[in-house]
Amino acid sequence: MSSDAIVFLKEEHKQMRRVFREFEKNKEDAGRRGEIVRRMIELLTIHTYLENEIMYPEVRRLLPQVEDDVLESYEEHHVADVLCQELWSMDPADEHYPAKATVLVENVEHHMGEEEQEWFPKVRDGVGRKELRDMGQRMIDKRRDAPRQPTEPSALKKAADAIRA
Repeated sequence: MSSDAIVFLKEEHKQMRRVFREFEKNKEDAGRRGEIVRRMIELLTIHTYLENEIMYPEVRRLLPQVEDDVLESYEEHHVADVLCQELWSMDPADEHYPAKATVLVENVEHHMGEEEQEWFPKVRDGVGRKELRDMGQRMIDKRRDAPRQPTEPSALKKAADAIRA
């Protein structure tokens, strides 16, 4: 796996899209959709944690001109965090469960599209290769210890920090 931060994050986006497609195929099966949504939440919890802890603060420091993009990304992550928290505590048979999961998927798809089409090109142009490799390696290293459930203390702290920001 490449340690370039953008390549790393795009690969994570691909993993999430695969899980989103699996959810779409199985959303009528309460048992199966519960398993898929748990996997989706795990991937999102890890991913948003890594971006919030490493990528966003570093890019914000190196490229002050993308401040608005970074702040918007933090808010989009906060919305995803709230939906993940709610879904985590729900029964997959709840009539609102598939709708809430669909809203999560739609919001994250929008966020990933903005990152890939608008934000990543700005970062690629403004941040050096060495810095991108360093950020990527830090994310790879930190991924092992990243929270996997939205109820873990480090995930809750991330969500609380977004409220105070």
